[in-house]
Amino acid sequence: MSASLLLGTVLGTVMIMVNGMGADASDGGGQDAERRTMVRQVEADVRRSPEVLGRETLSETVRAALLTVPRHEFVPHTFRNHAYENRALPIGLGQTISQPTVVAMMTDVLALAPTDTVLEVGTGSGYQAAVLAEVLTGGYVHTVEIVTELARMARMRLRVLGYDNVRVHEGDGYAGLPDLAPFDGIMVTAAAEEVPPALVAQLAPGGRLVMPLGEQHEVQWLTVLEKDERGEISRRVVLPVRFVPMTGEAERR
Repeated sequence: MSASLLLGTVLGTVMIMVNGMGADASDGGGQDAERRTMVRQVEADVRRSPEVLGRETLSETVRAALLTVPRHEFVPHTFRNHAYENRALPIGLGQTISQPTVVAMMTDVLALAPTDTVLEVGTGSGYQAAVLAEVLTGGYVHTVEIVTELARMARMRLRVLGYDNVRVHEGDGYAGLPDLAPFDGIMVTAAAEEVPPALVAQLAPGGRLVMPLGEQHEVQWLTVLEKDERGEISRRVVLPVRFVPMTGEAERR
């Protein structure tokens, strides 16, 4: 996908309050074809932007995760007919579930091993955590959500859907989870002007961090940080995006 097309898709998200989102553990098979169509669209986007991943294809593990996770369980009932469209959707409380292309790219760019431990900042509906959990077949996801109601709903939804390798923490993710560090990968699904220093400190040598950087109401840039074995940090900017802003301590910086 060209950067401008991806940005246009994300900017088209309408952020409104939506009630009535809940987990329903049954898929019934009716969404299988829709998921396959969604994944084909994501793969087409990846082919159009090979500079993001350094190749024109998704990793097989990320592709399999997208085909497995029931995205319709992570959106409000009002929007379930749109669950497998390749676009962001509102989930209530001023938050969104990210566009599948963005979810796929952010997951893939971390280059995770199956036994890695990952920190996600910004649980939202829990969809991104579920995708990470599918990739980490022998690993673990710690995800932090600052909004109490979203954390409660995501925790319940992930439990019902059987994601036993995910733990939802309630709190301000700006500080990370120092007691559980280091993390092999860190993903931040809300935008800030700078990478929180605590997250850089909690990234393991050889690990990667991905997050959107930029001011609210402006174009943000999806940025990848990599820490080498000596602790040196390199960064690269991969794609313009638009995410909801990081709240809590990030707002006071």
